[in-house]
Amino acid sequence: MNENNWKNYGLETQAIRAGQKRSHEDEHSLPIFTTSSYVFKNAEEAALRFTGQKSGNIYSRFTNPTVNAFQERLAIMEGGERCLAFSSGMAAIMAVGMGLLKAGDHVVCSRGVFGNTVLLFQNYFGKFGVETEFVDLIDAAAWEAAIKPNTRFLFLETPSNPLIEIADIELLATIAHKHSCLLIVDNCFCTPVLQKPLALGADIVIHSATKYIDGQGRCVGGAVIAGNDIIEKSIYPYLRTGGATMSPFNAWVFLSGLETLAVRMKAHCDNAFELAKWLAQFPSVAKVHYPGLLSHPQHELAKRQQSGFGGIVSFELKGGKEQAWALIDATEMISITANLGDVKTTITHPASTTHGRLTPEVRALAGIKDGLVRISAGLENINDIKEDLARGL
Repeated sequence: MNENNWKNYGLETQAIRAGQKRSHEDEHSLPIFTTSSYVFKNAEEAALRFTGQKSGNIYSRFTNPTVNAFQERLAIMEGGERCLAFSSGMAAIMAVGMGLLKAGDHVVCSRGVFGNTVLLFQNYFGKFGVETEFVDLIDAAAWEAAIKPNTRFLFLETPSNPLIEIADIELLATIAHKHSCLLIVDNCFCTPVLQKPLALGADIVIHSATKYIDGQGRCVGGAVIAGNDIIEKSIYPYLRTGGATMSPFNAWVFLSGLETLAVRMKAHCDNAFELAKWLAQFPSVAKVHYPGLLSHPQHELAKRQQSGFGGIVSFELKGGKEQAWALIDATEMISITANLGDVKTTITHPASTTHGRLTPEVRALAGIKDGLVRISAGLENINDIKEDLARGL
């Protein structure tokens, strides 16, 4: 079927069918093309492919049929023109920065992003003359006030990690475009099942495929979805040269993950919502961060912008780090790991793991307290998850 026709189908169908091009073997399941290079019919065809005058595979660092299938499928699901896959989510962010930024440029970034994202902008892009200003995710006025004449793009995660704050994508897109900036949204927590940033005005969407897209903690990968012009001129040249390539095997795993993504996201949302309501009852819990709760400051925005509230719950314990660690250590079934988006429920202490490399001052500005615990609700029986947490509560 023509690739464009898949746009007329539902997301669940796109996630299962889009992107597959059957070989001469007429296979039903997607194959893994484990090859580093490709054979050309003659010297002229080789030259035409290398110069881009003729389409076709060249070298698996930047062209591979299995990776191409994953890229096409995710692009269609996000409603984007084109997708490029990378070796990790951080590699995807690195590619965007390397493709779009130069010395003297300025970036505005949310404080509520993954700790390594902060370090990438601050310590590495900063080393090459790119200035990054960090602002409160939900303060639209602060975003606009931070923009300078040399601001290249605005970068954010929504929902944020780990406080699950929600940014108004449409509003920030309007602000960015008014100042001739791009808006880049990390859609890792929601996936295209729950949120479509491009439809809300974003210019670029980033994914850590390691999380919900895989769904079973098997592989590491990332992706960038944007218009063909941005991809072709800025991101693809970096991938071709820099080599932060997704392996065919990982792409094959992610393709399988996409097939069940819609079903899994609904189940993750159901368990997380039930867990958030249950946690709010405990006297030892000072606050629960989950957009499905009426108490969440952006509850109405989440209802309007997302089709579900997500699978991540974070909560603050009154006893600080000591109580947080005691609760984590008391669990018997839940996995103590910093990964998320897995069918297995995971638990972590952000201040000492995912955001542990940040200074205490930066963590305080981001609202990450020592008593904060983050849970990625898995697909186990919800009563078993509660019972395991109750040991420490």
